[in-house]
Amino acid sequence: MVAGVLAGLAGTVATAAPKTPTSKTAPKPAPQEDTVRAFGVLRDGTKRLSDVKVEARNDAGKTVGKAKSSDTGAWEINLVPGNYTVVLDKGTLPSGVEVQESEIKVTLTEGSDRPVLFSFGAKRASADISSAAKLTRLAIDGIRFGLIIAITGVGLSLIFGTTGLTNFAHGELVTLGAVIAWAINVKLGLQLIPATVLAIVAGVGIGILNELGIWRPLRRRGVGLVAMLVVSIGLGLILRYLILIFFSDRSKPFDDYQIRKQIGSGAFAITPVNLWCIIISLVTILAVAVMLQKTRIGKAMRAVADNRDLAASSGINVDRVILLVWALAGGLAALGGVLFAVSELGGRVQWEMGFKLLLLMFAGITLGGLGNAYGALLGCVIVGLVVQISTFWISPDLKYVGGLLILIVVLTIRPQGILGSRARIG
Repeated sequence: MVAGVLAGLAGTVATAAPKTPTSKTAPKPAPQEDTVRAFGVLRDGTKRLSDVKVEARNDAGKTVGKAKSSDTGAWEINLVPGNYTVVLDKGTLPSGVEVQESEIKVTLTEGSDRPVLFSFGAKRASADISSAAKLTRLAIDGIRFGLIIAITGVGLSLIFGTTGLTNFAHGELVTLGAVIAWAINVKLGLQLIPATVLAIVAGVGIGILNELGIWRPLRRRGVGLVAMLVVSIGLGLILRYLILIFFSDRSKPFDDYQIRKQIGSGAFAITPVNLWCIIISLVTILAVAVMLQKTRIGKAMRAVADNRDLAASSGINVDRVILLVWALAGGLAALGGVLFAVSELGGRVQWEMGFKLLLLMFAGITLGGLGNAYGALLGCVIVGLVVQISTFWISPDLKYVGGLLILIVVLTIRPQGILGSRARIG
């Protein structure tokens, strides 16, 4: 089902990444290791804008970097991390082309390149939207972000429910999914949609290897949950730095991903990529919910999560159920990693992206009720909403604080979480 819905993304990605020719621009020196890129593609509809000058200014107003767009409209400036204003020289635009905003403020962080999008055409009257419309946009974006957290977090919740393990290496499963999709897309030249499907299959295999190679042997040796938690932390560190060694400390883009203009207007403006991410996330979550509610294996998963000993005495093969839980968790983490990279990171993959998402996953599943899959879905969506809506009042750099704050408030009132139970019976 996921593969079928993923086909809808074909309308939101291009078939090949534009390549910048060198005929009109002098060769650029190799960027320094401590710099990051501000980059973009200048297009007015389908028309690519060449020979347009772009420069970056620091907080003092001094120009610290310049670029000129190529025949494909692509440009880039290498800068050290910091705050900048990217300015487009309106005097170099072709006749009849207008830019809506010629100056855009950006914050560049270490190891993370930043796309900068200039919009062209006459400025719409609706460009300055009301506070209510801004809040509506943020709420829609919060739902998107929350659904992605839910996709990655539901597997983490099921693992805790069936085994009692708090898996701190789950964030690396998210990163591995995105990195595998990137490698298939960029290195093998396969389009992003089938690359994502193959990454999901690889994620399932990684989840199975985790269970058979590490966690099942540890359980059979009677290793305690605290010791297993420490093992998961160590495993997470190993995987994270192996990704750093074999991938890069710099963010890298998918080949056939491009920034697209928003569709709709006012409060309901959204990019096609984000719209499809919402649709894919909803379909995936509904499929997981139906599986848990209606299928035999789903009922067995819920039974083991509710009371493992009672489920075993009822004839359920607990080891088989746990293996399938790990497979499901690995596949969902891989899908969530690709969606997170595409919608939240501007189509770029970062070596520690899953680690950054891990805290929000824990916040969501704790808020919903540890071990409860439906609680994890609800809690993650709430966390995503709070995180995005909080940017209406606070800096986006501090937005994750809002998700942790709502976690503290709710757990103070209801320690077991929204859908959690106070105690297990049996």
